Amino acid sequence: MTWNIAQAKQRFSEVVRLTAQEPQAIYNRGERVAVLIDAKEYEAYEAWRKQAAPVTLGAEFAELRRIAAETDYELDMPLRQNRANVFADMLEGEAHAG
Repeated sequence: MTWNIAQAKQRFSEVVRLTAQEPQAIYNRGERVAVLIDAKEYEAYEAWRKQAAPVTLGAEFAELRRIAAETDYELDMPLRQNRANVFADMLEGEAHAG
């Protein structure tokens, strides 16, 4: 069922009760501005949204740091200045070749 804002305000209890049967759309000047849904549908949506959300690289690194901290794992990596910079070496080689 659909409601305009004034109707939804006047019959709010009915709107909420009807969400158990189906989502209730609320319109303002012919444009849908809100949809009321049952709490269980919202919980299912939240679970889906969390599962479907893209995982960022930062979040993945945070998870790795958490796991490493829990297991007392330390990654032995030499400092950057002690390692060769292959990209810089390639650029330097191209500069000398050209």
